[in-house]
Amino acid sequence: MAASTLTTTVTRRRNKRSENTIEAILKAAEVVILQSGVERVSILDVCAEAGISRGTFYRYFSSQDELLEAFSRHKRNRFHISLSEAVTPYDDPDERFDAFIRYLDNYLQKGQSRKLLVVAPDYAMGWFLRIFHDSISRFQADLDIVFDAWDERSGVTLDRELVCELMVRYILSEQLVPSSKQTRKALPNRIKRLVLTFRN
Repeated sequence: MAASTLTTTVTRRRNKRSENTIEAILKAAEVVILQSGVERVSILDVCAEAGISRGTFYRYFSSQDELLEAFSRHKRNRFHISLSEAVTPYDDPDERFDAFIRYLDNYLQKGQSRKLLVVAPDYAMGWFLRIFHDSISRFQADLDIVFDAWDERSGVTLDRELVCELMVRYILSEQLVPSSKQTRKALPNRIKRLVLTFRN
């Protein structure tokens, strides 16, 4: 094996190992935050949960604040990447919108954001603020073919930014004031009705 090829292979392994370590640290941070809240997050607790030494932790993060900022970015990116992966396989506009609603409903039922809001309200509100505008633009991109179809069917050009902003606000309101169990099942149709009113 040539020296350059060997160096490239070793670098890739190190990069992959680094990615896995960072992922483990961020997962551990979520566990610790949901158990103790942000104010009581201990780097030692995160290290213990991740199964790493403090030295390894400081190789990737210089402080608790840097860890929390990275954790916030990680959660935002994970939400949007997972949403895109859930809807991208659908080329039919109606099927894509249904997949979009299914994902959001599942997220509201099983996601950790509501628990984060209980154990770390200030941090959660900051996270909601950060994800707000990002979500509006990401939703527009994920629903681009849906909006194109709705515009064509209705003969009206929808305000896509406004529709997506209302959906984001609806999702955030569900975090703050959850629906009753009876209305939970109706959530996907409620979001769909909200959006479809703009077609009339």
